[in-house]
Amino acid sequence: MQAKLKFTLFSLLLAAVILTACAPAADAPSGAEPILVVSGGEVSVEYTAADLEALGPVQATFLDVTYLGIPLTVLLEDAGFDPAALRAVKVVALDGYSVNYEPDFFLLPDTLVSYARLDAPLAEDELPFRMVLPAAEGKMNVRQLTEVQAIP
Repeated sequence: MQAKLKFTLFSLLLAAVILTACAPAADAPSGAEPILVVSGGEVSVEYTAADLEALGPVQATFLDVTYLGIPLTVLLEDAGFDPAALRAVKVVALDGYSVNYEPDFFLLPDTLVSYARLDAPLAEDELPFRMVLPAAEGKMNVRQLTEVQAIP
């Protein structure tokens, strides 16, 4: 009888351990605002959509959609970088997709880091942020943006 009880207790304990290991991890508190990281060298600054909006929103249109955002040069300056002194800017999406922009792209006044559409929030597949380069092809307009890296 004791062997059966020990086996049952062991089985229950094993099941609890397995279920705990399979439970989803709590990455961020529910309702936490998405963060955009602007980094380079030893500098790393975090921005929320409200932080970007406070920098002075502008508009740019790509594929007949008008986006609200902040010019990339303004964002870089706010984070402590001189855009004219950079040789490239790398942007990184949630899934690891990245694009490097040369000065011909990142210094344009209508190259934006977007946090919303003019008439609505960003589409679900664009969140949390999106690059908008009206003069560039689609793959340069990175969706699900999480990081901007300044490259001196």
